Amino acid sequence: MDLDKAIKSRHSVKNFTSKKPDWRNIIECIDVARYAPMAGGNYSPKFILVDDSEKIKKISEACDQDFVSQAHYIVIVCSDPTRTMNAYGKQGEIYARQQAGAAIQNFLLKIQEYGLATCWIGYFVEEYIKRELKIPDHVQVEAVFPIGFEFEKRPAKKSRIDLDRILYFNSYGQMKMNPPKKMNV
Repeated sequence: MDLDKAIKSRHSVKNFTSKKPDWRNIIECIDVARYAPMAGGNYSPKFILVDDSEKIKKISEACDQDFVSQAHYIVIVCSDPTRTMNAYGKQGEIYARQQAGAAIQNFLLKIQEYGLATCWIGYFVEEYIKRELKIPDHVQVEAVFPIGFEFEKRPAKKSRIDLDRILYFNSYGQMKMNPPKKMNV
């Protein structure tokens, strides 16, 4: 799949078919997350692939979103900031979160390429998920991704926001690129 097409056609899905995805494809989607940029080569994201229907039900309850329980698989993305904090102090905690976002984006684009669907869920009771999946206290749960096949394909949306509303030049709020100043030589 063309990268531009994957980026523009990716969207959140909350209604899955009963068809079960091949778990090996999900592993390949997780594999591409390893190619995301990492501060000092200190890889902090961790992925948990869940296929146990009871655990999926409990995670759905932790997210307070019923559609999560429709999925045959759920991927939980976590960050272990230990190595980045050892290398960069308190700032390493921020780097770990940034790294998780970069890894997640790679993961989402590969999900799209495989024709799978998901929804990035950031609202959940972290302690409940940690307890259910035996995640250590120092590890942060970043997001939950129910994975399946989209029940009804939606047409690709146009750009969500105009570029001129998010792009500035040389300083925050500067809407125009100033022509270069003439140099006296």
